[in-house]
Amino acid sequence: MSSEGNASDRLVKLDEVKRRVGLGKSMIYRLIQEGKFPAPYKVTPLASRWSDQEIRAWIDEVKDGFEGKRRKI
Repeated sequence: MSSEGNASDRLVKLDEVKRRVGLGKSMIYRLIQEGKFPAPYKVTPLASRWSDQEIRAWIDEVKDGFEGKRRKI
């Protein structure tokens, strides 16, 4: 197993997710309910974590929707 594969499967806390996507907790959970944001994994009854890979894919998908991403530099 490569170390690159391990990095892509890292689980991250809500605080890191909020920082990376620029959204608050309420908006993140609203988007999850609407099926527009990756759902967390319950690692214990009181702890949820998000897949780093799924968060990166969501960010890339959102950026693809902005005209600036399609602009040629």
